[in-house]
Amino acid sequence: MTAATHSSLFPQVPESADAVLDGLDPEQREVATALHGPVCVLAGAGTGKTRAITHRIAYGVRAGILQPASVLAVTFTNRAAGEMRGRLRQLGAGGVQARTFHSAALRQLQYFWPKAVGGELPRLLDRKIQLVAESAARCRIRLDRNELRDVTSEIEWAKVTQTVPADYPAAVAKSYRDAPRDPAEISQVYGMYEQLKRDRSVIDFEDVLLLTVGILQDRHDIADQIRRQYQHFVVDEYQDVSPLQQRLLDLWMGDRDDLCVVGDASQTIYSFTGATPDHLLNFRTRHPGATMVKLVRDYRSTPQVVHLANGLLSQAKGRAAEHRLELISQRDPGPEPAYVEYADEPAEAEGTARRIRELIAAGVPAGEIAVLYRINAQSEVYEQALADAGVPYQLRGAERFFERQEVREAGVALRGAARAGGNDALLDDAEDLPSQVRAVLSTKGWTTEPPAGSGAVRDRWESLAALVRLAEDFVRVRPEATLADLVAELDERAAAQHAPTVQGVTLASLHSAKGLEWDAVFLVGLTEGMMPITYAKTDEQVEEERRLLYVGVTRARLHLALSWALSRAPGGRASRRPTRFLNGMRPGSVAPGARGAGGAGGIERGSGGKRKRRGPVLCRVCGKTLTDAGEMKLMRCEDCPSDMDEALYERLREWRSDQAKQLGQPAYCVFTDKTLMAIAETVPGDEGELTQISGVGGRKLERFGADVLAICAGQEVGGDDEED
Repeated sequence: MTAATHSSLFPQVPESADAVLDGLDPEQREVATALHGPVCVLAGAGTGKTRAITHRIAYGVRAGILQPASVLAVTFTNRAAGEMRGRLRQLGAGGVQARTFHSAALRQLQYFWPKAVGGELPRLLDRKIQLVAESAARCRIRLDRNELRDVTSEIEWAKVTQTVPADYPAAVAKSYRDAPRDPAEISQVYGMYEQLKRDRSVIDFEDVLLLTVGILQDRHDIADQIRRQYQHFVVDEYQDVSPLQQRLLDLWMGDRDDLCVVGDASQTIYSFTGATPDHLLNFRTRHPGATMVKLVRDYRSTPQVVHLANGLLSQAKGRAAEHRLELISQRDPGPEPAYVEYADEPAEAEGTARRIRELIAAGVPAGEIAVLYRINAQSEVYEQALADAGVPYQLRGAERFFERQEVREAGVALRGAARAGGNDALLDDAEDLPSQVRAVLSTKGWTTEPPAGSGAVRDRWESLAALVRLAEDFVRVRPEATLADLVAELDERAAAQHAPTVQGVTLASLHSAKGLEWDAVFLVGLTEGMMPITYAKTDEQVEEERRLLYVGVTRARLHLALSWALSRAPGGRASRRPTRFLNGMRPGSVAPGARGAGGAGGIERGSGGKRKRRGPVLCRVCGKTLTDAGEMKLMRCEDCPSDMDEALYERLREWRSDQAKQLGQPAYCVFTDKTLMAIAETVPGDEGELTQISGVGGRKLERFGADVLAICAGQEVGGDDEED
């Protein structure tokens, strides 16, 4: 390929194994060259984890250490597996198997089933929901469409956590899981579902893993054959592994330890599907000699976005929080995140749409902008606002609001009630338009109180509740409006929201945004009750909500806006509060008991921000990017020449000794040696310059700043008036 035809779409294959390592940062290179024994890579958002592990595999193949056919790389989506295969081909490592857990297991099951069991593999169910419906009917348990979806999800969760039907109620209670129905009823349906599958010789998606595990446990000859073929394993997104997937991985491995796992406990947001970060967090315990590498250089987001992300995690609790990664942005500084408070939800949507139009006018492509919310039912008001503003949009992971099944059914019911008028007995006791709407929608599943838990039933209720609120808002503007007027309004809104099919602003839930990124991200609806969601009751559930917001923040490359509304509707009571997760970061708020995360990032108070946020820390002598905490304090590499004022350093040390005696604390509690060296090298002349030195936080600036600046200016400092 000539230079003229070369492009990023057709990158040249590296000429040698060493060339594969070109362009990797030191930590990524460490991953790529750690080819033996267990390896655990803790990779923060935007740190190039896929780049690191694909270059690791390619380097091993190109160096002749790994045979392509002996490598199995496992991830969680077909998209991610396809991307990995493509990158490996571009690096000259074609022939490596990159698959999802289910895809790899299904191939093995199809191949070994005749030998292990005999005959052909049972047919794989395309959709299990129909069989779940039949199982419920046989148990004489009535489930509507949405309950069917939720019960089906519960059966899937039970199977990936290796919970049999009889144990399901106890497992739900132990995990504090909100079951969509009585656990005893779900246990019945689950048991009947398994019986019907056996009777009809069919298997489902989860059975693929379960049956593969069963064969490998029972047939050592087959397990040995697979282990002879696959001798080197790589697992991406390891924080999302379920107990069943971990069991399968253990059987693939046998007693070997040639395993590389990559993950980030702070991005565990799928526990409702059975995912658990425990396998990642316990990796060092299970493999005491493992090589551990941390990727913390964030190439995706600006220092301002990274600072906020680090601040969010600095307040986190639990095991995942103990292993959080402090990201260091490698990008140039950008705009500060915007914290915007609105009077009501429509104002929030309109303000967001207005800001999006401004970004598009400034040259940001609509396809590089996203609006992220907690639940899909929040999309309607943003669909409307963007349509009104003439901004194209696309929905990800959800139907358009007016195309949802429950919304269409509700529209039909409201239209029928409007035609019947006074002849509909359902409306006899309804005195006003909102009461009429509530009466009609109560036949479709709306209730005054939301259903417990999450899932399809809750999503359906949220959609119907949005229609009730719309009726309340509509009559507030048009007090004499009739049900027929409301139906006409709904029809007009539905017609207006058909956005062009061209590339547009992405509207998505936070869960469906995982793995994606945009130039500009708007995180909306950030109020208590929505973030964290009301049904997050336990500490761990609340912490998962915090991680979900963290995932949302780290989707942004450059522009980030966080907003909330004080009331639902215009003129409503301003009773809502911004999410607790932003306490200590949004202007005017305080973080109760916040723990500093250390290094870059942290919590900044107030709207002005006295402390300048830091970008990549570069050596002021040679220009190299610094990641070592000590070198970052000095703003130079350890082996680069120092221009420290030795006399100033000694005066600072004497002053520090006096301060430590007065406070009754060790000297390093005042300032560390490295911080004093950095001060003596930079000789700050004011508070702004002093706060640029890592280790001089707001509290120490307030307590010691005046003394340090006086010493740097050559003035004498007295120590008798120092207060603790």
